[in-house]
Amino acid sequence: MSNHSADKIKIAGYNDLFGVSMEQDEKIIEVSVIDLYSFKNHPYKVINDSEMLQMIESIKECGVLVPGLVRVRSEGGYEIVSGHRRKYACELIGKDKMPVIVKNLTDDEATIAMVDANIQREKLLFSEKAFAYKLKFDAMKHQGCKGDQMTTEKIGNDSRISGRQIQRYIRLTYLQPELLQMVDNKKIPFTSAVTISYLGEEQQNWLINAIITTRQYPSNKQSLEIKKYFDVGKLSQKMLISILNEKKEEDLKVSISYENIARFFNNNYTNVEIEEIIIGLLEKWKENNLPL
Repeated sequence: MSNHSADKIKIAGYNDLFGVSMEQDEKIIEVSVIDLYSFKNHPYKVINDSEMLQMIESIKECGVLVPGLVRVRSEGGYEIVSGHRRKYACELIGKDKMPVIVKNLTDDEATIAMVDANIQREKLLFSEKAFAYKLKFDAMKHQGCKGDQMTTEKIGNDSRISGRQIQRYIRLTYLQPELLQMVDNKKIPFTSAVTISYLGEEQQNWLINAIITTRQYPSNKQSLEIKKYFDVGKLSQKMLISILNEKKEEDLKVSISYENIARFFNNNYTNVEIEEIIIGLLEKWKENNLPL
């Protein structure tokens, strides 16, 4: 294969990954990793998980195949829009330089590109998705996107899930950090966490103390009960402890066979994407009050 053909493959991958076009005068350059700085407030965690180990082995064997996306910093060096994990992997194996594409992006454009480049990873934490969607929402509103619902619907279309599900994720950013950590650790169910996010800061702190005291986590049903008392101004620390100590009814769980799912989704969809699409369709069904 000619070098010219290889360049075309790289550019196509770049456009697919970052969602921004590559200008004719832009090219891939090698940059020292010490000159690469993290994107301010980026929500994605860079950790030594199985995906990172696979990336390290790949870079050892083949180098960095997909260049990072960066923009010039006024203070010097480059700000990473996409490529934090690749930079970290390079540092771990002692690789001094990394290929990048330098792009002239506004703050809003860089934020949207940063979110889109990572949001489809299957193993993202709830907190990572929540703050990523919130960053993209704020950037799109700043760019002039009209109406909160229209904005979340646009984000949902980009991510192949419903706008309502985007709103739920954004609600998680209203949780106290301790509660959000419990969601990431799968101690508090996602639906329960969304409901709890409507509590005030003081009441959320009460709930944290109640969880520590009772060693119980709120179920979906208990979360709705907690919010009901909060809405009428009758929630107290004592009541939270009493609710959490109630015997839990097991939350409804449904499994669908692979054969039934495979009829509608090809191998390009992750398990998380499939679940979110199904939830989005059920939301539309519920909103339209369609009969069974």
